[in-house]
Formats: sequence, C-alpha cells, structure tokens
Amino acid sequence: MFLKIILLAININIVLSLTDQDIHLRNHVDVNSFILENIATGKHTPPAEKDPEFWRNLAQRELAMRLSRVPNYNLAKNIIFFLGDGMSLTTVMAARIRKGQLKGNTGEEDALSFEKFPWIGLSKTYCSNAQVPDSACTATAYLCGVKANIMTIGVSANVEYNNCSMSMDPKNHVSSLADWAQKAGKSTGFITTTTLTHASPSGMYAHTANRFWECDADVLAAQQDPSICMDMAQQLIKQTPGRNLDVMMGGGMGKFLPNTMNDAHGNKGERKDGRNLLSLWKDMHPKGALVTNLSELLNLNVNETDKIMGIFASKAMDFHAHADNTKQPRLVEMTEVALKFLKQKNNKGYVIFIEGGLIDYGNHFNKPGLSTDETLEFEKAIELALNITDPEETLIVVTSDHAHPLSIAGYPGRGTPILGVNQHDVDSNGRKYATLNYAVGPEQYLDEHGKSLDLEGLIGDIDSTHPSQIPSIIGVHAGDDVGIYASGPFAHLFGAVIQQNSIPHFMAYAAGIGERAFEWKK
Repeated sequence: MFLKIILLAININIVLSLTDQDIHLRNHVDVNSFILENIATGKHTPPAEKDPEFWRNLAQRELAMRLSRVPNYNLAKNIIFFLGDGMSLTTVMAARIRKGQLKGNTGEEDALSFEKFPWIGLSKTYCSNAQVPDSACTATAYLCGVKANIMTIGVSANVEYNNCSMSMDPKNHVSSLADWAQKAGKSTGFITTTTLTHASPSGMYAHTANRFWECDADVLAAQQDPSICMDMAQQLIKQTPGRNLDVMMGGGMGKFLPNTMNDAHGNKGERKDGRNLLSLWKDMHPKGALVTNLSELLNLNVNETDKIMGIFASKAMDFHAHADNTKQPRLVEMTEVALKFLKQKNNKGYVIFIEGGLIDYGNHFNKPGLSTDETLEFEKAIELALNITDPEETLIVVTSDHAHPLSIAGYPGRGTPILGVNQHDVDSNGRKYATLNYAVGPEQYLDEHGKSLDLEGLIGDIDSTHPSQIPSIIGVHAGDDVGIYASGPFAHLFGAVIQQNSIPHFMAYAAGIGERAFEWKK
C-alpha cells in the first residue's frame, strides 16, 4: 500500500497522517490516477444488476433464508465427513467462478453445493509445532480430535517426526472418529482419490511418526526397522479400527502387494517383505468384495457383500480431467455406491470420511485448472450425498485440511476468465498478468532479463501452470483458516471460528459417540 493511513476516530473526526516516505512515494506515483486507470474503468456490469432493486431483493431473500434457519437438535444417526484436501477459500472462490463460466455466465454469482449449507464457519489449521500444517498433523486433528506434530498421524505431540519407538508406544496413540463409531456399533469407512495409505484417510486408522511409512519399503528407505515400525498398509489390514472398516476406496494398490507380482493395473507391487495384504484381507473377510475398476464397482451387489475394498490405481488416482472415466470411477460414483451400501447394512447408522484429495495436487503443481476441476468433482459428490440422505438424521460436514497460497490478483473485470489473463491491468513491465497466482511454485514466466513475459497463450487451459513469485520445484501449503460447512443435526456447532481438532468432538456430540461418551439428552 502506498500510503500508511492511521485512522484515529475521535468523536466524528478522522485524522490522516503521512510519513516522509509516504510523501516521497506520492511524488513518484499518482495513486488516484493508478486507481482510476486500474479499478474504475473498462469493467462489465450485467444489465440486471444496474437496477438497485436487484440488490435489495437479493438481500431480502438472503435475510429471509437466514431467519428461517432453526438448529436441528436430533441425534445424528449418520455422519458424512467431506474433506477437500488443500481446498483454500480462494480455491473455493475460483471453483465457484469456474462453475458459472462453464455455463456461459460471468461466474462470480454462482455457488457450490456446499456453500448453500445453512451453517458456515472457519477452522484454524496450525499444528502443534508448525504454523503452516501438512496433511498428516491436520488428519490427526480433524479425525482424532488432538493437534499433533507435523508429518505424524494418530499420535500425540509427544511423538516427533521419525521417532519410531515413541510412535509405536500405545501410550502415545490417540483414537479416531472411526474408533468411536465402531464402539457405538456403527458402520465405518473412507473414500479418497489419493491412496488408501495417504496422510488424510490414515487419520482414521494409523499411528505413525512418519506419514510416508505407507509400506515396509518406505520404512526401510527411512532407515528404520519395519519389524518394529509397522507400516500403515499393515495397520489398515491387521489392526483396529482399520480391519473393521466396512468401506475403503481409493488408489495405492502397490502398498499392499509384494514387488514380485503385478497388481490389477499392470504395475509391480512395492512391498519387500513378500506379504500380500489383499489376500490376507480377503481371508479375513470371505464375504468382502475387492473391486479394481468402474465396471466392477457399479456391478457390485451391495446386498451380497459385507465389506467393500476398491483400489482403482497402483498409486494415487488420476486427475478427473486426465482419467479414463470408463475405467476409473469418479468421486461421485464411489460415494453413491458407498452410501447405498452403508444405508442397508446397519440400522445403527454409519460414519464415513470422503476426501477430494487431488485438489491439493493441483494446487501443489500451481495448476488451478486442475484444482478447480477437482473441486467441482468434489462438490458433485457432496450434492449427491445431500440428495440421497435425510437431513433430519444425517450430519454432513465439509471442510479442508489446509490452504494453499493462491490469490486472485489486481482488479479484473466482472466475468474475466478465472483461468486466464487479467485483461484490464498490467504490471510494472507493461504486461498483463494472470487472474490467479501462487506465492511459491515452479514457474515465474520471466525472460532472460528478469522481465515478465506476455502470458497471452501461455495460460488459460486446464493444465496451465500459473505464475508464482518465489521459485520452487513444487508449490507449498498456506496457513490460512479454511472454510467449514455443515448441514443436519447439530450443524450449528460449526457456525463459528473453531480449532480444527474440535471438529470430530462436535461430530461425536451430535451422534452421541466418542471417548467421552455420555447419555445423550432425550
């Protein structure tokens, strides 16, 4: 900002104070001219919005909607917890605009399905030893109710990264929402577009000092003993609550198979111990169904199986925009099969965690086209869940684990392509710049003299890498608060700024389950 403005409100007087540096800057930059040229001119206004009554009527509709909201104090029979990994508030905004623009509209006026939920708040995402978190310590927070150290899962903050002995000590383990639900007799499960052993879903079942110890080969690579540090794939199959999960869907088949055999997707397994954990799972659950592609998933008879394991890729699943969608199921398809299965399985209800995990990958690659496309896929799964469940008995919560340093820059006009170039503003080199930018990432778009390049034709499609200021091989996380959206029993508990680790405790209260279970008030 060019002026340091100190506002002192004394009665009705406002005093403006300028430092010598401010006056020097003012002599070199005409702030008023800059604002006039870059903000106030050449912008598009939809004709209907020129009438003040448009805005007054919109405000009255929004007011009436809020006045009609009544908290739902029913006992939550079911909990559906949606997690958009890396889905910052700016990612939500960009996806909303993208959704509208795909319809041929300006876009800003649109809304994602979960933005229409009655109760919305913010979640603080820091972890015990980190201002900006990763997906491991956050998973411990929002699934186990305890903040932990970065890179660790399912353990208290007594456990430091890579400390195997401390992470294997049961005294340092913290239980999860899956534990609580299973002890209450509910069915449980998770879905992800990453791997079954990725950091986020592992918060349901794992206890580890290193989020990357997904199989024994990973433990060995960290120069640890896999006979002491049990890898996460083994924990999922052999230990509770993992072995009791009713639904597991995602990628990562290689973590469960020996490196002497090919998986269903034509790639070698990763395990060095010779174990075939998928055969073990089948032996443990004779009526369980193992499916590996869309056809098998959609043709599954949910009435003839008692558990579902779907592993649709050797590693993480493909971005929706890149996938063969005749073979790889979409998140909405996995969600539909899982919810129909869980509904008929158990009259005590269920708890399921559903992750749109590749939103994060898109942002890490500085590709907002991919991150917004994954967000739109994510919201379709949420909309389906809302449509096929009863809001009187099903609590649906949508949030993110952490943010990304994605910003919408300058003063783009209404309807500016959200994945394109700001057509109204230029940088100090006279170049138009991207509407969406990252703070840190792989591409600065500079010439040999350090001057910005013309971005026309360089960005704009779904796979474009957007500019960043700080060079890095890959983008990083951000420490912003993230949104939390809720519908159903006790959803009003989430309509505030809360600590991330409070999320599972609020869910547990709504369902009358948890470590501090109580006799639910009738």
